Amino acid sequence: MTPIRLGLRANAQQFAVLVGLTALVGALVGLERSVLPLVGKEDFGLRSSSAILAFVVAFGAAKALTNLAAGDLAERIGRKRLLVIGWLVALPVPLLIGLAPSWWYIVVANLLLGVNQGLAWSMTVVMKIDLAGPRRRGLALGLNEAAGYLGVATAAFATGALAGSFAPRTVIWIGAALIAVAGLLISVFAVRDTAAHVALEQDVHGDRAKRQLRFGAAFTHASLRDPLLRACNQAGLINNLNDALAWGLAPLYLAAHGASVREIAVVAAAYPLVWGAGQLATGWLSDYTGRKPLITAGMLVQAGALALLVAGAGAFVPSLAAAILLGAGTALVYPTLLAAVSDASQPQDRARLVGVYRFWRDFGFVVGALMAGLMADSTSPKTAIAVVAALTAASGLLVATTSWQSRSSLQPAHVR
Repeated sequence: MTPIRLGLRANAQQFAVLVGLTALVGALVGLERSVLPLVGKEDFGLRSSSAILAFVVAFGAAKALTNLAAGDLAERIGRKRLLVIGWLVALPVPLLIGLAPSWWYIVVANLLLGVNQGLAWSMTVVMKIDLAGPRRRGLALGLNEAAGYLGVATAAFATGALAGSFAPRTVIWIGAALIAVAGLLISVFAVRDTAAHVALEQDVHGDRAKRQLRFGAAFTHASLRDPLLRACNQAGLINNLNDALAWGLAPLYLAAHGASVREIAVVAAAYPLVWGAGQLATGWLSDYTGRKPLITAGMLVQAGALALLVAGAGAFVPSLAAAILLGAGTALVYPTLLAAVSDASQPQDRARLVGVYRFWRDFGFVVGALMAGLMADSTSPKTAIAVVAALTAASGLLVATTSWQSRSSLQPAHVR
């Protein structure tokens, strides 16, 4: 039997399998990025931004609640089982999208998609953290999130490009069927559980006698009591509030200013492409610079990107520049927040505390979609984007003023 060891090199094969799975999870949601809001408007005759963005609300609510449950369930029934369940939940999604007689079938499909993301992506994240150990955690999460959002970008661009020649819904449901089946097969036959790696790290940590946080205590600790975790949670929420706006409102905003489907696809793909590729560097960088500077800078860059989107008034070139800047800011923030939460957690509590963070982060989809839809209907999309830009800047300043000392900074050198 191969001895259990921590580290990227020691677990390279299994880590690579999980990276590939994360790319598939990202591609599954990326299929909707460039064309689904337009499908709501053109195929189903929806005129209200709030009604169209209901699919983002459904996705975000389901993913946020599933993230919260997944952290607790991972400790009870195991990481791999939850991963497999997540892909099983994805199987009906292509059928619901392909056969939908009304928009509400699309909304239900996105409820299931949210559950899939909450289980499958959460488990690939947690299992990579388990394998990597504390020394290269930022790099591990950068690789994870890069794979996921490069998958998002590739799928977003592909669907937008193919939608010019084929029916957009057909492109989405065929792609979703292929990805869901591939993800399930890989999860069942190629993935191994990582519980033994958690136990090993906890032993090295030297705190095995410490009582493990239960679900309610973990939620209260991360949401209210710990300043560092609280700052990470609010930054994650605002980050995904931005993402909801970019996903649901930006395509409609560009279309209203005369952008073609292909131009919208380029903008929709540029944001996660820069986001995904950038994380290859930012996750690694955060291991050396610390987490706080990158998170603060990333939130402020995102705020500037949204301000540029407003100033550009829907024109293609400034919108593309804004998408690139938004991707760069998100790349600074996304893996770094996950690494910061992991740093501040006992190994035995990690799944629950990461689950709480991912709950608050993905609840940003709900807040963002509701805010963007209601404000776009009552005022204008431009006003909605400007308000979100101001909230993002405030979030970055809040992180900057938070005292920052993680558990990893207190660990002895031989543990790092």
